[in-house]
Amino acid sequence: MPAPTRQDPIVLVIDFHHARGPEIEHCIGDEGTNPATDNDWSLLPFMALSDGAHLSTEEFSYFTLRRKETSTSPATSLFGISCSRQIDSKVLINRPADVTRSTVQKAVVVVTDSPQRVGQLREKLSVVTSAWFAQRYVFPRRSGVAIHLLCMMYNKHGDLTWSKHRDFSDIEILKKFREGLVISLANDDSKDQNLGLSLREMIHEFKYQTLVLFKGLLLQPKMLFFGTRCERLCMIQFSLVSLIPGLISNLQDCADPAFDSYENSVEKPTSLKTSDRSSLLAYMGLPLQIFGKGSMFGPYTPLQQLDLLADDGTKSYVVGSTNSLLLQQKDRYSDVLINLDEDSIDISSPALRSALALSTSDRRWIDLLTQIVNDTWDEEHPSRPKTLGFMGSEEFIRLQFEEYLLALLSCMKYHEELSSIATGDSPHRSRAQLQNFNIEGDPALDFNGEFLALWQKTSNYALFSRLTSDALLFSITEPRHPSAGGLTMEDIQRRLSQQVADLHLDERVREGKEALNRHFATGQKKVSTAFNNFWSDIEAMREAQRKRNEEKAAQSQRTSLDNNSTSPSLASHQDPDVPRSRASIDISQAQASVNVASQKAGAYFSSWGSWASEKRREWQEKRTSPNPGVAASPSTPSLPVVNESVESDRGRRLSMQSQNEGTSDGLSRSLSRRKRWSNILLRRESGEFPRRDDSSPADEPSYPKSPLSQGFPAHESENKKPGEGGKAYHRPAR
Repeated sequence: MPAPTRQDPIVLVIDFHHARGPEIEHCIGDEGTNPATDNDWSLLPFMALSDGAHLSTEEFSYFTLRRKETSTSPATSLFGISCSRQIDSKVLINRPADVTRSTVQKAVVVVTDSPQRVGQLREKLSVVTSAWFAQRYVFPRRSGVAIHLLCMMYNKHGDLTWSKHRDFSDIEILKKFREGLVISLANDDSKDQNLGLSLREMIHEFKYQTLVLFKGLLLQPKMLFFGTRCERLCMIQFSLVSLIPGLISNLQDCADPAFDSYENSVEKPTSLKTSDRSSLLAYMGLPLQIFGKGSMFGPYTPLQQLDLLADDGTKSYVVGSTNSLLLQQKDRYSDVLINLDEDSIDISSPALRSALALSTSDRRWIDLLTQIVNDTWDEEHPSRPKTLGFMGSEEFIRLQFEEYLLALLSCMKYHEELSSIATGDSPHRSRAQLQNFNIEGDPALDFNGEFLALWQKTSNYALFSRLTSDALLFSITEPRHPSAGGLTMEDIQRRLSQQVADLHLDERVREGKEALNRHFATGQKKVSTAFNNFWSDIEAMREAQRKRNEEKAAQSQRTSLDNNSTSPSLASHQDPDVPRSRASIDISQAQASVNVASQKAGAYFSSWGSWASEKRREWQEKRTSPNPGVAASPSTPSLPVVNESVESDRGRRLSMQSQNEGTSDGLSRSLSRRKRWSNILLRRESGEFPRRDDSSPADEPSYPKSPLSQGFPAHESENKKPGEGGKAYHRPAR
């Protein structure tokens, strides 16, 4: 291939205008030229300021640009890297009138002709962008090689000083930066430099799916990478592309699907120098040209390029986006979707999914490589093994993938020879000649036969076949899978250990133990505190109850003393304003009161019984008297005698009632009533009270009225004279 024309670096400033959106503010190139206008880089501002860049203090974006054909150089692809930052608009001394938002966002872009140079520019670009935003930092002259290469503007004291305008009008630092890049890149050698995310991190995150991505890249599908972090999104794509030896240096056709300069200019190697690695790789048909006619590569692709992705001329691509709108249309814009936020791979086509299924040998090979990376993993320095040895290093991983790819190419050439003999096509070698190589069967089947069938239909395989049409690759590299063989116990053990490691059981158990110990300590503390508080409450309640009991006992004593010292008459005339205290119940005193009441009731009933016996005896004497006349009988009591007995009986009752008045008033009233009725009935039966009836015979004695009706003279007449109709009874005075 003819040496491509070198392109001097170009420095641009992209400003996010608050009214017009992102636009090119400055373009610093060769004097008298404006590459942005000449090449129609109208989409460059959208590539430099990625979606979501305003959410970060500093963000990097990687993209590809098309350079038009000129009289001295053909059309080719250029590579850009941008560093975007933002600053509070309040700190601007000379604030323009069109700055209407709270922040000012700008990006400094460097465009070069090789992605390898982009890797070198990353740190330098970050320093210059920060200094241009500050514009007041003072750096000593010997602060580092990077600053020395950036610009040569020193004051009389030998120190590098920046402008203090702080309005982004001074771009002298960017001009000096571009001059330093031209000098540094002119002296750059053509050594193989790798750009991209650390392969150790890639394998540690994606594990066996790393080989799925690698084989998927060979099939040239539409691969869409999505992630919210733009720099990581771009770096993992560069890392994947760099796994194909020599491809990172031959991406001149990746910016436009219409570019096809590599296929038209590449020549078939005619010699082989086994001691020269570049000669060996070229003889093996490498690099496989993934981005040729109908294919493109855009590490960061804005939404403004969706029309190019959906064009009929675009057959395959590898692009990245930070806009989630593409996730909603993933079936339209992707055959393989790699979501970096979730570390997942989604393959939409069933045929493609079956072709990318890893065989037993493939899985054994990638599992062994993953185990080596995990065994040498260092959390503090992920890009290097903790043993600082060759095993597990970046160079070790690249050599493993190179060995895998060379074995795949050798097996495919032997597979072609076997297929041509089986189909009867004009084979380059006879079966006898092939048997001289002592190759058993078809070793290409260890790479998955469906993958091989699909790969043979791609444009990169067609170019590989043309460049190696008569080469005996299987005589140079052994046509055998690096991990060929059937499934063994070691494979099962390795697979199980890897799956157990994916579960992070140790971390979960450790976290669970820590959480359990933490919760147990917290719970024990809470239980102890609650028990102490509960016990304190119980002690307080017991103390309060003890005090209340003491107060009640003292009050009961005072009340009993007051009751004993105060008479009933005084107690009845107690001052109503003074509250009376309720006496506590005394069982012994209540029993004594009951005993006294029962004694009084017994005395009452005994006196009543003696009186009734006496009266019965008198009544019996009256009945046995010979003279029935009441008035003439000397044994018949006269009215005064009756009145006296009535009065005595009433006095006895009153005395008894007065004795029992304090204990049982209801019982006294009931007994008095029964006593009076009994007196009346007994007297009437004994004939003490004669009946007053006009129809009765004249000699029948008349009974006096009942004591209950003595106060009501309903049967008496005041005009009645004595001796008319019987005796006249006078109501005794009460």
